Amino acid sequence: MAAGAKIARMPRPILATIHTQTLRHNLARVRAAVPDARVWGVVKANAYGHGIERVFEGLRGADGFALLDLAEAERVRALGWRGPILLLEGAFEPRDLELCSRLNLWHVVHCDEQIDMLATHKTHQPHRVFLKMNSGMNRLGFAPQRYRTAWTRLNALPQVDEISLMTHFSDADGPRGIAHQVAAFAHATQDLPGERSLSNSAAALRHAPGANVRGEGGEVRVAADWVRPGIAIYGSAPDYPEHSAVHWGLKGAMTLASRLIGVQQLQPGDTVGYGSSFTADAPLRIGIVACGYADGYPRHCTTGTPVLVGGVRTRLVGRVSMDMITVDLSPAPEAGMGSEVTLWGQASSGAVLSIDEVAHAAGTVGYELMCALAPRVPVVVEA
Repeated sequence: MAAGAKIARMPRPILATIHTQTLRHNLARVRAAVPDARVWGVVKANAYGHGIERVFEGLRGADGFALLDLAEAERVRALGWRGPILLLEGAFEPRDLELCSRLNLWHVVHCDEQIDMLATHKTHQPHRVFLKMNSGMNRLGFAPQRYRTAWTRLNALPQVDEISLMTHFSDADGPRGIAHQVAAFAHATQDLPGERSLSNSAAALRHAPGANVRGEGGEVRVAADWVRPGIAIYGSAPDYPEHSAVHWGLKGAMTLASRLIGVQQLQPGDTVGYGSSFTADAPLRIGIVACGYADGYPRHCTTGTPVLVGGVRTRLVGRVSMDMITVDLSPAPEAGMGSEVTLWGQASSGAVLSIDEVAHAAGTVGYELMCALAPRVPVVVEA
């Protein structure tokens, strides 16, 4: 158990811990990479599964909070935050703009329909908007050739105050990189006033430090005025497995831990779990852990997925069940009933198992594991 964590009563020995100091560390690491930019703390999806209220103290050093959901924006305001809040997908229907006015929310505009909503919105306080370009991601945003027309429409509205310019990178974490999108952005925004926001976690760490990219429209600072780190502030590497969290100086903000609730001694030929997917080829001692896919542990993890038992690295064997997994105790011969098991994060011994390693074994990414933490898992916050 992490020092300073409050013990909650729980029916099973499984517990998630959110590390406040680690959130501060990761935020500072991003700031160090882009010292001239302001930083949004991205807390969409209930702060990537960590819980907005749980991460607020660790991230209140951010310059603003970025999210999707109006209800989440209300929660951030209820915590006492009076600084900028940005709705990353903007308004979904006209009445959303009423709450934007009341809560003083900044919001993204990515389509003509959202401009139409603003044109009919009655407000005494003009809105701060971020006009989004589709520079190659092909999700949301105006195509580069239509971007200036959208800016002109917005700029003519009395409901709109300042217009910032933004885009989102599709390949900042991979070999294709960002130059093609930066060039499209630079060309379409040439001579347009307003602050810029381009970089997500991968771009901020891999491309932004000291980097300018030249396009037809001139030179663009990748860090720009605002960066939007999400996964990095929660301690996952945005480009795993090319680089680890340690490479970027990040630390996991969530630990998922449990304990052994049983031990079995296998003989050669014995199988484990549903489908008998694992067969012992020698005598083997295994431990049963109170954690399964109903807790958010990925069912697709297979034999060999790393686990820490008593801080010692070992492996999962057999299939993940709803409420239990089984682990090889050969590297931890002293382990027994009640021994600590770290599914990801930091063991009490200080040993660390990256969430990215577990996600990779499941054929997914750390984002999904964070967001999939089940409501039945008790959560405590380490100050």
